[in-house]
Amino acid sequence: MLLTRRSLALAAAATSAISLARPAHAANEPLRIGWLASLTGASSAPAIGFNRGLIFATDSINAAGGVKGRKIEIITRDTQGDPTKAVNATQELISQLKVDAIWGPTNSGESLATTSIMARSKMPNLHPCVVDSLIDVKKYPNAFRIAPSNSQWDDAVRGYALKILKARKIAVIGDTTGYGVTAAKASAEAFKKDGAEVVYLANIDATQPDMTPDMLRARDAGAEVIVIWSVSTGMIARLLNTRGTMAWNVPCVGHPSLSSGEIASLVSNKSYWDNVYAVGYKSCSYDSAGKLPTRTEEFVKRLTGKVDLSDTLLWWVAAGFDAINLVAKAVETTGSSSNDAIIGYWNSLNRYPGNFGNYSFSVEQHNGYPTDEVVMSAANSAKLGAFTLAPGYS
Repeated sequence: MLLTRRSLALAAAATSAISLARPAHAANEPLRIGWLASLTGASSAPAIGFNRGLIFATDSINAAGGVKGRKIEIITRDTQGDPTKAVNATQELISQLKVDAIWGPTNSGESLATTSIMARSKMPNLHPCVVDSLIDVKKYPNAFRIAPSNSQWDDAVRGYALKILKARKIAVIGDTTGYGVTAAKASAEAFKKDGAEVVYLANIDATQPDMTPDMLRARDAGAEVIVIWSVSTGMIARLLNTRGTMAWNVPCVGHPSLSSGEIASLVSNKSYWDNVYAVGYKSCSYDSAGKLPTRTEEFVKRLTGKVDLSDTLLWWVAAGFDAINLVAKAVETTGSSSNDAIIGYWNSLNRYPGNFGNYSFSVEQHNGYPTDEVVMSAANSAKLGAFTLAPGYS
């Protein structure tokens, strides 16, 4: 079955309803993975992509007999991007449903609210959230990041804006989520530290219908590039549409959501998506010959006809797939689904060959994604969820 947005939502709802009735599990019962997924709301695009990879991984493992005979059971909670809902769901997954590990949340605002809860319960937690403070091996020895930190993203964005685009006057725009506020502030500070002038800094409600006032202020301040930190594709599209109607072809650089397939249906004119560059990854980038890395090419072939890549990002799907496999591999290798066994296994990984990246963790380091794999992509160059490298890379 092709995994679409509708089928994923129905699957998540069904899984959630079934799981509520289950008592605490014995060792021979399913391997339960909690999934804190913002599947609806303004910040849903990443979670939908992660979810497709998660379901594909789960189905693949279960079809092959499970993990040492134990089938994987995903217990999904749609947090809707709301930290309060995420907190309630986390407490339910840990205290009532007795999950073995948790994947997510998928945005930093929710993760900021839930990470300490999971730490108190020593709950093994994998997440793709980028706010730097979410990884702290002393405070959160159970939390592991399988995507770049915001510092890694920010370094790639800032390097592209300053070194390749040669911009010196920068406008930084974030949304009003915990992530958007933190990311925009950190980005602006880093630009200033590197000698650039931040001529405009704003946090905009993702539901704000008219972006004209903010874009006019940025233009009038002399911005030579717009740096955008938001997962909201609706907000991004409105910014690009406003830029287009203003006939202001200033480069826009920033968050991976700038390259989400949803943007194509939200921009008023396809040309409004030109001159837009999003954070990307070597594992999900086409080389000069139009080829993906061998491992990625093989993964895409496995997805063909089963997972829809037309409106999402390949890295989201790959990371969701990797997260489930990292839990499964921990249980398979150690023979246990205890908290200590899973966490101990993750702490031993050195360049674990995932589809999104080669993850390395230790007791001292829970940022697992390699910095040299973070690049910039031409946002509108998507093909099967992967992208062409942005102009200027050798």
